[in-house]
Amino acid sequence: MIKTFTFAILHFSVAFSITYLLTGSILIGGTVALVEPAVNTVVFYFHDKAWKSYEYKKKSRRMAAF
Repeated sequence: MIKTFTFAILHFSVAFSITYLLTGSILIGGTVALVEPAVNTVVFYFHDKAWKSYEYKKKSRRMAAF
């Protein structure tokens, strides 16, 4: 759990720092640092579902070949 927490802090810090360097805005940097991980979490959910579907279909095709 500590590893997850420290990675989250690192992720927020990188998102904030890059956005701040590009825009010079603390508000925009903070907003992106909060919104980006939330969007990423949703995208990951759908990516994981699609990946599992792909693996299932791939496994089914291999079994059908036998």
